Amino acid sequence: MYTDIPFWLSLVMIVGGLVALAWSSDLFVDGAAKVAKALGISPFIIGMVIIGFGTSAPELCVSVMSGCSGHANLSLGNAYGSCVFNIAVILGVAVMVFPLVARPAVTFVAGPGLAAISLFSMFILRDGSCSRIDAAILLGAFAVLLPLYCWFDQKTKVVGKSRRKRNGAAQQAEPEESGSIAVAVVKLVVGLSVLVGSSHVLVWGAVDLAKFIGVSDLVIGLTIVAAGTSLPELASAIASARRGEHEFVLGNIIGSNLFNMLAVVGLACVISPVDSFSPYVLKRDLPLLTLLSLSILFFGFNRRHPMWPGVIRRRHATVWLVVFAAYTVLMFLQETGKL
Repeated sequence: MYTDIPFWLSLVMIVGGLVALAWSSDLFVDGAAKVAKALGISPFIIGMVIIGFGTSAPELCVSVMSGCSGHANLSLGNAYGSCVFNIAVILGVAVMVFPLVARPAVTFVAGPGLAAISLFSMFILRDGSCSRIDAAILLGAFAVLLPLYCWFDQKTKVVGKSRRKRNGAAQQAEPEESGSIAVAVVKLVVGLSVLVGSSHVLVWGAVDLAKFIGVSDLVIGLTIVAAGTSLPELASAIASARRGEHEFVLGNIIGSNLFNMLAVVGLACVISPVDSFSPYVLKRDLPLLTLLSLSILFFGFNRRHPMWPGVIRRRHATVWLVVFAAYTVLMFLQETGKL
């Protein structure tokens, strides 16, 4: 999937990819925020649809290419491994940068919704394979759930505004920022393009470097590729957290996981059905993904005022990061036959 390159070029690609990621993530988030404000669209929806799906392009490319080349474990492992990485590491790092405010629509619907999709995926894949019919079912679920959740989010947003107005808490209209919608769209497109492209450059360099130092292809697929294809989400999440765009962060992760579990796996298996895959996908990866999804509800729930926004704090992020570290050790031991 990634051709061999000279050692010095691997280092250049890693450094260059990181620099490009940092630059493009700021440009991307700035453009997304202005587009959301100009069109009156919920920042969460922009984060979920545009940012979440856009930054999942690497997972889609890698999973489809892996499936076509007969590497089923890499195809599914990349998709589900990226989902685990998205919640445990990306949300964890973003919360470490700045605690995130979560609306009830996120905590009560999105978190349990992702958990339900994980359980649904376990049911579809329970026989250890993914046929074209199974893949079509996943794609059909994606086609239904995406517009349904977008409608629900907009509905709760309108209700929330009406309630604030009745309580006399309507905010003062903010002055429009300079610059046209066209400039914002250009920033969005250019930022996303560089974000996705630089992530591929970075993963390519990292994979070649790992091969050079003697790490197996299996470990590369389970760690570097899964984490590397999530770098766009990480870069945009950190940039959004620094700017205080909480809904972009949560929308990014929820949208990306929705896309990975349903659309990425579905498209990859429609193109190349999977006859068999590692049993650890059903025994380890998807169960953990279910628990991590439910943790969004548990951590973001406002226990004093259930219908008010809650705050995901740094202590919650610590739990996610520790869980991911333990998961990585367990995965390495199992996949290398040491456990």
